[in-house]
Amino acid sequence: MAEATPYPLTMMNCGREIHVDEAPDRTVSVGQSATEILYALGLDDRVVGTSVWFTPVLPEFREANADIERIADNDPSFEAVVNKRPDLVAAQYEWHVGPTGSVATRDQFQDLGIDTYILPADCDTKDNATGGDGTRTAAFSTGSVYKGIRELATIFDVNDTGDELIDELKEREEKAISRAESLSLPDDLSAVFWFSSPDGSSDPFVAGRLGAPGYMMDKIGIRNVIHSDEEWPTVGWETIARADPDLIVIATMDRRRYAADSVEAKRDFLHHDPVASRMSAVKNGHIIEMDAHAMSATMRTIHGLETLVDALSRMSFTR
Repeated sequence: MAEATPYPLTMMNCGREIHVDEAPDRTVSVGQSATEILYALGLDDRVVGTSVWFTPVLPEFREANADIERIADNDPSFEAVVNKRPDLVAAQYEWHVGPTGSVATRDQFQDLGIDTYILPADCDTKDNATGGDGTRTAAFSTGSVYKGIRELATIFDVNDTGDELIDELKEREEKAISRAESLSLPDDLSAVFWFSSPDGSSDPFVAGRLGAPGYMMDKIGIRNVIHSDEEWPTVGWETIARADPDLIVIATMDRRRYAADSVEAKRDFLHHDPVASRMSAVKNGHIIEMDAHAMSATMRTIHGLETLVDALSRMSFTR
């Protein structure tokens, strides 16, 4: 058995020292990843509000999630969070709760006696002060996801549950990588991950080389045609078409902030745009749909890896 959490707890989190006097009773999550980790740790009875959703909650958490207020589909207001009287705000992204937080700064919450915790997957090896969605200073690894699980388990004193969850995810990760190695994929396979686009005439948000999609491609042996260190740079379709990726991975989501959030809009664009429709991936039907949340640095990244390997196992490639 893991040791019990020694309170009061002091921990460094995303460049800030936090102090937790006891296991939180009332938590608001700002970000789907934080929400689902709390649920996976069996802490749904400590969650009083959720926000920032991209896709439906994982099936195993539907029942628990149904009883918890969703205070916002997207970014909640500071007042909406505070009105839930939380003793902890657990955030997925630093830009929601950080130095220039779109919801509030950590100091604003601290002034009200509310602790904050940001998942390290969004700040370890990442500079959120540059680039639209931050810039990676080194490649993302699932170790930062496991770190977030372990630290939240420590904060809530559910350390054994945290260890079990990490072991389960690591086993799935290893199995997916082993299965990919057995597929004998072409050595020069290339891909682009398309998250969304503001409208049909705008450059798409695509995955840079060091984020979660970059991790998936690296583990499987796929070359990312995008070389930016930004998390989600905008790159013109002419540039992408010149690189002519073998695979296009498109994000599926319930969010409808941008015109190309829907997978139907993405597919329609790829098949009818005069530039995009000429790409080999489109002509060969090598378009893979992936849960948008799995494309972010989250617990679902493992599911994204499994999705990618499963899709590749059903494809044939000729050179």
